[in-house]
Amino acid sequence: METTRGILLRKRRLSDTSSIISWCTESLGVIQTVARGARRANSPFRGRLDLFFEAEISIALSRKSPLHTLREVIVANPFAGIRSSHVRTQAAAYFVELIELCTEREHHEPEIFALLQRAFGFLDRSEPDVRAITYFENELARITGVGHPGVGNAASALGNLFGKLPLSRASLIKLLECR
Repeated sequence: METTRGILLRKRRLSDTSSIISWCTESLGVIQTVARGARRANSPFRGRLDLFFEAEISIALSRKSPLHTLREVIVANPFAGIRSSHVRTQAAAYFVELIELCTEREHHEPEIFALLQRAFGFLDRSEPDVRAITYFENELARITGVGHPGVGNAASALGNLFGKLPLSRASLIKLLECR
């Protein structure tokens, strides 16, 4: 059994009663868990597994599969402010896509978790602007080793290294520049 802090990145249906949950965790990196029975009305996970929630999670690690079993979730911060506007939600979704693109599964990198935690804290309190998006990209480029402060375009460096940038970036930047 492993306990760690995690931010819920993505939720997918596995069966009529279970879901696959992707997390960016403090001590395990980006991982996937199966939440058995999470879709049932009387599930202990009910109301605790929503996008962008930060939680203390207990996991039974699998030795045979990259899909671990989620045992317990205690919500620490729902980042409710992210859901208060479309642009905040869109920025959070872009950050998630970028992290999924730039990280290997189960590669422990606590700085990435801390960056996402700070970014979601910002979006919880404030509307994003182009500067906030650029800051996130610069920090992620620095952490992944492809960017250095003040040198070049971090988004381009990330795109070159990982083959592409999330398609949502262009529409997010356009939306922010029109505000």
